[in-house]
Amino acid sequence: MRKKIVAGNWKMNMDLEEGIKFAGSLNEYFKNKTDVKVEIILCTPFIHLAVMKEMLNQKKLAFGAQNCASEDSGAFTGEVSARMIKSTGARFVIIGHSERRTYYHEDDLLLNKKTIQAINSGLEVIFCCGEVIKERDQEIHFAVVKKQLEDGLFNLAPEDFEKIVIAYEPVWAIGTGLTATPEQAQEMHKYIRTLVKGKYGNETAENVSILYGGSCKPSNASEIFSKPDVDGGLIGGASLKKEDFCAIVEAV
Repeated sequence: MRKKIVAGNWKMNMDLEEGIKFAGSLNEYFKNKTDVKVEIILCTPFIHLAVMKEMLNQKKLAFGAQNCASEDSGAFTGEVSARMIKSTGARFVIIGHSERRTYYHEDDLLLNKKTIQAINSGLEVIFCCGEVIKERDQEIHFAVVKKQLEDGLFNLAPEDFEKIVIAYEPVWAIGTGLTATPEQAQEMHKYIRTLVKGKYGNETAENVSILYGGSCKPSNASEIFSKPDVDGGLIGGASLKKEDFCAIVEAV
């Protein structure tokens, strides 16, 4: 039975003091929750990672980074390697978020290098894919997602692919107030699972968790998460509000 996951992506928000306070409030909230059968992940800015290890009950809340370098070490000023992230106690890293693809022009070959670095360093990867509105309007959204997965992930060995969580981001629904309908989300998630099945077989396809990421909020979470191929969410803005984030977790 595949894992249900809610990952909060804080993006570039909260200084160290704010992040500690917020993570502490989540840790306290979920401390005695025995009925929440969901993997909860906090993906924080790099500055928070080392502190998270000390303050979070990691049986309840895992944590990870939002990006990593494509190289292991060396003269790469300003970069943070997967090995460094792992050394903080983090378990996860987001790779290929639409904001990295758009603002920093990260292509699938670079993202593949980052994914391999992360896996070799012992991290699990939340790999993002998804189309922009122009691509959906042109009805090439399936082809776009297929290429992102083929170029970004499908050279991994089967045992390495087991360390992958896929997050589908309809880019047109991030920060816009728009949301894919539950039917649109299910359609793409099912397609992604079919692609994984074609590459790695039915067992791997049934075991991989596929998250929805695109303006998910308490008011629509239950309906989206009720779809058979939607295994949780990668949550952006709503992950910065305790009440909203907790409600989304409980909706799963």
